[in-house]
Amino acid sequence: MTATPGLGTPRLASPALLRSVFRRHAAGVAVVTAQGSGRPVGFTATSLSSVSAEPPLISFGVGVGGSSWSVMSEADHVGVHILGEHQEALAGIFATSGADRFGAPTGWREGPEGVPVLDGVLAWLVCRVVARVPAGDHCIVIAEVVSGDPSGAGRPLLYHQGQFNRLRD
Repeated sequence: MTATPGLGTPRLASPALLRSVFRRHAAGVAVVTAQGSGRPVGFTATSLSSVSAEPPLISFGVGVGGSSWSVMSEADHVGVHILGEHQEALAGIFATSGADRFGAPTGWREGPEGVPVLDGVLAWLVCRVVARVPAGDHCIVIAEVVSGDPSGAGRPLLYHQGQFNRLRD
């Protein structure tokens, strides 16, 4: 980091500053799932990114203190689901600590590689985890796409200003 003349020594920004700035950054909403020993896990993510087309790689962040981390830290494959604007309640369930994420009304089935695949999403991928990179209180997971389905209908659910939103016409 380089000091700016007249501003003194650079210092780290606060977590509050980062959260405040990123509340202004609209992001698509995804749910990431994996199968643990006897139980599926999942969480809502707004950190999903396309990394590479060749080979097809994606990335997402997962909190190492979250309830899904123990399974995500060892899973060979994960499911990535792009949510539609009609799935705000589903996004909320997967974002709520202690919620029964795979109980009713969540519709899902076992997909390729045994990964839980959610019903009614705009698109889904099953990916093979190729790297986990520690990043503060999170871990960045990089995964290679092995299968998926982009044929869901509807418009995407967005996250902006600390709440779920829809595209405006």
